[in-house]
Amino acid sequence: MSKNSNKISYQGVFPIAPTPFQEDGSLDLDSQKRVLDCMIDQGVDGICILANYSEQFLLSDEERDILLELCLNHVAGRVPVIVTCSHFSSRIACERAKKSEAAGAKMLMLMPPYHGAALKADEKGIYEHFQQISEAVSIPIMIQDAPLSGVSLSVDLLVRMARELDGVSCFKIEMPGTADKLRKLIESGGSAIEGPFDGEESITLMADLDAGATGTMPSAMIPDLIKPVVEHHLAGRREQAAEQYGKILPLINYENRQCGLRATKALMLEGEVITSDRVRHPMPALPPESRKGLLELAKVQEPVVLRWGK
Repeated sequence: MSKNSNKISYQGVFPIAPTPFQEDGSLDLDSQKRVLDCMIDQGVDGICILANYSEQFLLSDEERDILLELCLNHVAGRVPVIVTCSHFSSRIACERAKKSEAAGAKMLMLMPPYHGAALKADEKGIYEHFQQISEAVSIPIMIQDAPLSGVSLSVDLLVRMARELDGVSCFKIEMPGTADKLRKLIESGGSAIEGPFDGEESITLMADLDAGATGTMPSAMIPDLIKPVVEHHLAGRREQAAEQYGKILPLINYENRQCGLRATKALMLEGEVITSDRVRHPMPALPPESRKGLLELAKVQEPVVLRWGK
């Protein structure tokens, strides 16, 4: 039994929902609903909203509130929704966490507190940050350990938080050497580590599953093609998992190295899920050559996203 009675299944594919914009840069709420429906039809085990791949750093607080309400109401319990609540301020992170729980979120995801390259909390501050959040809500918390923060989260600190803070039992590890860190985290934390996940578009998924990961948080581009890898591996069919992963890895690599969060929007536009693949300035649009290469690789795989709206 989890420390937290509101636990959800800590395995599977929980992709990040993109935030569609209209050509003028405003929120496209109709397309947002279609994104969520498409993701559910892709067979996802859950959906994460307001994350970095959702362009959360380009959203106003008012827009966050609009999207939180729309996404939770539209998903309507069909799959669990994880809400990202990261903020440097512990107070604001707690407010976001409580608001997300009240709206129906089943889990929260947060990065450690940081602001730019130089403003970072020390280990004591990081612990207290997550302690305050865990005391403010009754749903599980996933700690996101990602290069973007520039914060070094030691395995010892992660294990300590998992053991001592109610609700902290899930970890999205996407630092260099993810598999090794996951392995050490699971070995050191034991039963306190209930949800070891990876991210980074699932670009190291096989190694991470071998290390003990039970789930992955990719983009919403091809979760239908990533899910068999996780299912085969968790069922002990490693050979089949590796075979499927080998087929899709060139596409994942292209997304990770050439396109970033723009890849999902490009394929969703091609599949008529959304009406525009615009990203917010100062992020540049996807270059035509990169789009061409992405679509060339994607069409071979025939993912749900390319035919969903047609």
